[in-house]
Amino acid sequence: AAHLAPEQQRGRVVGNIMGGLLLGILLARPLSSVVADHFGWRAVFIGAAGVMLAIILLLSLTLPQRRPEHKASYAGLMLSLLTLLRRYPLLRQRSLYQALMFAAFSLYWTAVPMALAGEHGLSQSQIAVFALVGAVGAVAAPMAGRLADAGHARAGSLLALLLAPAALLLGLTVPGYSVIGLGLTGVLLDFAVQMNMVIGQREVYALDPASRGRLNAVYMTSIFLGGALGSAVASALFSQFGWHGVALVGAGLPGVALVVFLLKARRG
Repeated sequence: AAHLAPEQQRGRVVGNIMGGLLLGILLARPLSSVVADHFGWRAVFIGAAGVMLAIILLLSLTLPQRRPEHKASYAGLMLSLLTLLRRYPLLRQRSLYQALMFAAFSLYWTAVPMALAGEHGLSQSQIAVFALVGAVGAVAAPMAGRLADAGHARAGSLLALLLAPAALLLGLTVPGYSVIGLGLTGVLLDFAVQMNMVIGQREVYALDPASRGRLNAVYMTSIFLGGALGSAVASALFSQFGWHGVALVGAGLPGVALVVFLLKARRG
């Protein structure tokens, strides 16, 4: 899509697509909770398989044909990812920022159902309704694309990197933090994560138009490695330290990204 879109609209196009991606991630949580609550966990897997088959059919009928000009083996292409990572400092920086942001995102969304069930007594269906509030943050992706197109990428990233830790620390500063407060944290965090993701993706795509697919592979792999890390530590953190531990670690992850961003900006 980035290859097909005109340069002046690339940020908006990427923003719309990433908004769809992250909206799907957020809506999958409440939908799977409702399905599992009423039909069991197997129905979630069967339903997901059916949706994927429908997507395969849709793409086979609608996806435009594109034949890359370069010729290389699969092994050569995979090795070239390391070359790109070494060649472009911006790729390394943006991958780090978003990996830390997505780690906080996954940490929050993995731990918050445990907090809602254990500390607030919500059922699976009620947790599903709660998770819908996170979808509000999806509006950030198209907005971020337009900001990047207009040349405000640095300001947008600074806002996102400030907002993410602030959202997670919100619960530690408000007495009697409630379900509504947890929902507000989710909305603000999702907004920040999506904004920074789209801005970073647009900047990464501009590094080398001929290598956008591989640049995207490095960027997205880094993001989901961060997300996997956040999910992996969520249960242990909540079990040992409660929501305060989750919030502090979650805020610290984008906080590290913010420090690196400010240091790079000062040097630049």
